Amino acid sequence: MSNPDGQTTDASKLSPEQRIEPPNTRLINAGIVTINDMETLRACVAYENANQQRIPILRRLKDRASEIRAQEN
Repeated sequence: MSNPDGQTTDASKLSPEQRIEPPNTRLINAGIVTINDMETLRACVAYENANQQRIPILRRLKDRASEIRAQEN
């Protein structure tokens, strides 16, 4: 599903850049919360490490990884 700007509104199809590069921290948080698998999470961590290396974002991603692992068990 796309919005009029041509951007996807399906969270499962967001790229790492779309998840963690929005100008608004609420959108960054939403992008991280909607990560439901380790493959997507690893891609976001790799993207962040290669680009911004923001510690608060990496911490949120680490916390989300813990939540995903807990759900898998």
